[in-house]
Amino acid sequence: MFARVIVPLDGSKVGEAALPFIGQLADKLVPGAKVEVTLIGVITLLRHWVVVGEASAPVSYSEEELNLIKNRITDYLNRTGETLKSKGLSVNIVVTSGNAAEEILKISDKINADLIAMSTHGRSGLRRMAFGSITDKVLHGSKIPVLMVRAPEGTKNE
Repeated sequence: MFARVIVPLDGSKVGEAALPFIGQLADKLVPGAKVEVTLIGVITLLRHWVVVGEASAPVSYSEEELNLIKNRITDYLNRTGETLKSKGLSVNIVVTSGNAAEEILKISDKINADLIAMSTHGRSGLRRMAFGSITDKVLHGSKIPVLMVRAPEGTKNE
């Protein structure tokens, strides 16, 4: 039974590819029961580069900057969750920071999720090794089923 589903989102159309499947499968996942979807946003970069002339240095975000980023992600997740809510699903929002794959797995355990649904770019071979794959790390580190949805061809990562 898949009553608690996690969907990690990164703000891109590619990242949202799993959402329509959750909306369509909700009644089939748990007929007649309320499906609870937790949308997750992870802040992975906790610093930015400051360039002065020819020199550059990493600078940590201030507390105010991190709060601004967190608020923007929260707003995005709330807007994105409206579609799922309109289908009768219960939607929770979680914004955290750290390594994306580790945070997804940690939250999965914390809320006792039944399923992780996430999109994938569909990279393989050297491209996958070069860029890494959050989806791959979640798939191999998860104790629960992971539904991987390949983003439609031509979907831009915007």
